[in-house]
Amino acid sequence: MGVFLGTHENRFDAKGRVSIPAGFRTVLKAQHMEGDALVILRPSHTLPCVEAWPAAVFAHLTQPLDRLDMFSDAHDDLAAALYADAYPIDPDREGRIILPDFLRDHAGLTGCATAAFMGVGRTFQIWEPKAAEERRAEARLRSRRISLPSGQNGGGA
Repeated sequence: MGVFLGTHENRFDAKGRVSIPAGFRTVLKAQHMEGDALVILRPSHTLPCVEAWPAAVFAHLTQPLDRLDMFSDAHDDLAAALYADAYPIDPDREGRIILPDFLRDHAGLTGCATAAFMGVGRTFQIWEPKAAEERRAEARLRSRRISLPSGQNGGGA
């Protein structure tokens, strides 16, 4: 399974389309299941960006919902939070997508000429470029205080 790596900045065209970076499209296509959308876009719960999920990874994220009573408030709240603002997208032949207006607003991309695509492993994020730069700097500082649990993925940090 490939992962999304690096940060790439692409321009919006005159029709409001922006290209998913070629390396990201390669990972999406490798994980694509016939009949699913190539990518699921949704607003981040905690950050001013758009999250982009391969359909199979998004399905894995939502599996815990199946363990909740489907008529419970907890199920309804989580389902609304995960699904109501999620949009399946298939890029055109050139890898371009159009972000729904509310997602552009959420990420501060309204009126921007470019978008930053930031790889974060199993998913990627779409940011206003300056905000992406600030997020990466903040993450580098905060990550210095994080230790990974030992015994996970071949050892500890």
